[in-house]
Amino acid sequence: MFYGALVWDPWLIVSQIVCLQCLYYLTLGLFMAILVGTRVSRLSLMYFFDFSTLTASTVTGWCAIVSFLLSSLTGAGYLLYLIERAKKCLDFSATLYIIHLFICIIYGGWPSSITWWVVNITGLALMSLLGEWLCIRRELREIPITRLRSSSLWSFWQ
Repeated sequence: MFYGALVWDPWLIVSQIVCLQCLYYLTLGLFMAILVGTRVSRLSLMYFFDFSTLTASTVTGWCAIVSFLLSSLTGAGYLLYLIERAKKCLDFSATLYIIHLFICIIYGGWPSSITWWVVNITGLALMSLLGEWLCIRRELREIPITRLRSSSLWSFWQ
């Protein structure tokens, strides 16, 4: 989709990062609304950016963890269509999670929960590895070559 002929195009890279980040948070919001929104009275940005919401001691915390992991899996699909190159999947996944870390630091301080780190590192690994696998499968597909049938070509000349 965005893959261009130029090797170094900073506007392309920035637009890919912005698109990937927006799609990730839209997907995370959808999963949060489905899984966490049914359990809490008011869904807020706290569930996105506060490290204390990712806890394994409550059912709501588990729903938030599952939301983050499902978003990373769908993020791999976004890598397939936005980035299109297997060798760039780790770079874009790491960029997404580094930006997420900075937003979390601004929102709620340094994440001191081990659960937050495990969930986000697992999400990074899932997104980059599955994205690479999907991109490699697409890159290794055979290129279809259509042949002209002699009968259709013969009918054309008659």
